[in-house]
Amino acid sequence: MLVRGLFYVAVAAATWATGGAVAAVLYRTSGLGPLAVSFWRFVVAIAVLAVVGRFSVQMGNWRRAAALGFGLAVYQTAYYGSVEAAGLAVATVITLGAGPVLIAVGARVLLDERLSRTGAASVAVAVVGLLLLIGVPAPAGPSPALGVALALLSAAGYSAVTLYTRAGRDDATQPGMVAGFVWGALWLLPLAAVEGLRPGVGAVGWLLYLGAVPTALAYGLFFAGLRMVPATTASVVALVEPVTAALIAVALLGEQVTVTTVIGSTLMLGAVALLAADARHTPGPA
Repeated sequence: MLVRGLFYVAVAAATWATGGAVAAVLYRTSGLGPLAVSFWRFVVAIAVLAVVGRFSVQMGNWRRAAALGFGLAVYQTAYYGSVEAAGLAVATVITLGAGPVLIAVGARVLLDERLSRTGAASVAVAVVGLLLLIGVPAPAGPSPALGVALALLSAAGYSAVTLYTRAGRDDATQPGMVAGFVWGALWLLPLAAVEGLRPGVGAVGWLLYLGAVPTALAYGLFFAGLRMVPATTASVVALVEPVTAALIAVALLGEQVTVTTVIGSTLMLGAVALLAADARHTPGPA
């Protein structure tokens, strides 16, 4: 079961890597901002999951759903805002680099999840690999300080969502996830309306993809994986996302492969492999 959970999280992370590229296209071509893009992600995902799952949306425990939706709205929107303010590299390094560390501490304090020596080594190797993969980037946006602050907020929100979902596994079911998306959309609606919600005709296809694949499919797999693996393990495996993004950049955008890119990718994938091997010898979650 643990290995299956690792697979689910890895596939979700690889799918998320395409979402950043789609969001960048939307910023350039649609006139939508981070709040509006996040809002439409939720709306499309709700529709897709409701149709595919063939069930009515059940809000269940509205307090838990509202908290989950708030966390999702904060960390997704803060990440997109960081990309705009300081550039993709800065946003990615800070958000994904801080996430596993915050989750490791939170899981130990709040969930009593002990990290094995292999797990601790994997976190360290993964963070070093991330820095090598992306480098120590210079800010590439108009407001570097704001971008850094938003990236840290995104990392905190991502950590809170991961820990909260891991603690209340009923939230990781499909109805619980849809309820979280509904609340996420409701939290974002007032601010997104002020920012501007009307997409151009050319943006519809991108928004459909963003809501269906990197959101509905990816979060379904991620939350399912969280029911099977410890929170810190999931956060490290999710670092497959920047590796996949680098492969996309090389294969589709013609970017050059550097030695540090190869070493960084190898270290990050090695950390995931260490966790997978450790999972085979670790009792499954109760």
